[in-house]
Formats: sequence, structure tokens, C-alpha cells
Amino acid sequence: MEVRNVTEFVLLGLTSNPRTRVLLFVLFLVIYLLTLTGNLLMLLVISSDSHLHTPMYFFLRHLSFIDAFYSSVIVPKLLRNLISEWKTISSLGCFIQMALVIFSGATEACLLSAMAYDRFQAVCHPLMYVVTMNGKVCSGLVVISWAIGISASLINTLLLAEENFCGPNVIHSFACEIPPVLSLVCSDPHITVASILTTMVILGLGTLVLLLGSYSRIILTALGISSATGRSKIFSTCSSHFLVVTIFYGSGVLRYMTPASGSALEQVLSLQYSVVTPLLNPLIYSLKNKDVTAALRRMLTRRSRLPL
Repeated sequence: MEVRNVTEFVLLGLTSNPRTRVLLFVLFLVIYLLTLTGNLLMLLVISSDSHLHTPMYFFLRHLSFIDAFYSSVIVPKLLRNLISEWKTISSLGCFIQMALVIFSGATEACLLSAMAYDRFQAVCHPLMYVVTMNGKVCSGLVVISWAIGISASLINTLLLAEENFCGPNVIHSFACEIPPVLSLVCSDPHITVASILTTMVILGLGTLVLLLGSYSRIILTALGISSATGRSKIFSTCSSHFLVVTIFYGSGVLRYMTPASGSALEQVLSLQYSVVTPLLNPLIYSLKNKDVTAALRRMLTRRSRLPL
């Protein structure tokens, strides 16, 4: 018998209560606008201030772009579904969104590892830092991060798109993500599952090991410094990045390492890493970073002195 694939999916969303949907629409619209403003402002400040043309801020600029992009992949569709009775998405649109989600998450994981390696070199090998983290190395790490993100996205999305989806077509989520979409497959998905698990192990655990290794060395180096001021400076510099890493990996790993069930916890975790984290990143880096706040003041001062 011929198996006919569904041509569209239904995103079940967060709630069916009309009043709650209106409140959520306003909340997520505000979050989205703040996310775009914060990340684009970080991009502008880092690009325009020569004091921030260092490896650390080079990586942070790319992270800000990915966060703005990641949020734009998820939130507009979420907002549309909150105010619309029709919550369908075409199969092509669903797989495109999934591909962009995988790309954004994989690239961000690689960028966070590159940033951890940068801090490791700065703290543990300060005399060789300028040589080790030169322009070619930094650009190479970013290119590798983007290449890994694109590869992971294309491989896993194309494999999943080749599976048979004969119904039901209801996705128990507000976005097309791997766990809920994979649960709708009618055919034997062992090759797709093997690819996804391989990607998660190599990319997820691989970057996590690099992160933990870098920060372990940083902590040991900091504890070995006799100066309290030196230790405080190291921990202050790295605390922002460590907080971002904890939030991103904490929610992402829990979401993708558990079977899809459509539970409220899964929805909260998805919202955490796809909606809330892109908002928190620029706030964490700007509020806890004196260099960024100083650069922002200089930029605002220059703008105020411009003739009207």
C-alpha cells in the first residue's frame, strides 16, 4: 500500500485559552523586541569601538548575530500562532524552520567553545595570547563553527525529511524541533535517529568537554594566583560566559536528551533556550562587562555631539 506523506503540520502551541494567548503574545513580543535591540546594539557597539576589536569581542559579535537570528527563526511564527486560529505550517516550512534551529543551536555551541578556548589562552598563557589568538585563528574558529552548524543542519534535516509522515500531523510544540517531529514518523527512522544521536554526542558532548576542560584550567590557574585582585579579575571576566554556557546547555541538553511527550516542562525548556536565552546573553555580557558599558557610553557621547 502506498504511504502518503502529510503536506502540512499543526503546531499545537502553548495554550488554547484566548485570554492567556493574548497575554503571551504581548509578553513574547516585548521579549523579541528587546532581544533584537540588545543583540543589534551589541553588534553596533563592538563594531564601532576600536577598544573592543579583540578576540573575545570578535566571538561575542558573532554570538550576538546568531542569537538575533535564532530568535527570529522561532518567535515570529510563535506570535502569529498565538493570535491566529490557523496554526498550520507547510511541511517545507516546518523542515526549513527545523534546519535553521539546528544550525543556530549547533553554531552557538561551537562559538561558546571558541570563547572558552579564548579565555583559557588569555588566563593560562597570557604571554603567548596575542600570537595564539591571532586574526587567522579567530576567523578560522568562526568559519569552523558556521561550517559545523550548516553541516549538522543539512544532514539531520534532509534525513528526517526523507522519512514518511502519514499522520497524525499534530506537533506538540510551538515550533518544528527534532523531538516532536521525529515522534510523528511512520517509517523506520533508525538511520535518522543514529545520525541525530551521533550529532548530539560529537557536537553536544564534544563542545561540553572543551568547555569544562577550559574552565577547569582557568579555575586552577586563578586559585594559584596569590593576588586577590588578580583572582577577582579572572572570575569576573569569565563569570558572564560561564553563566551563558550554563543556561544554554542546561536547557538544551535536558530538552534533547529526553523523549518527546509534549509536557509543560518540554515547552518551558524550549522557550528557555530559543526565546529567553537570546535575550539574556546581551544583558549578561553588557551589564557585567565594564568594557562594553564604557564603549556604549563613548558611542552615546559621540552621537550626542553630532550636529543636528
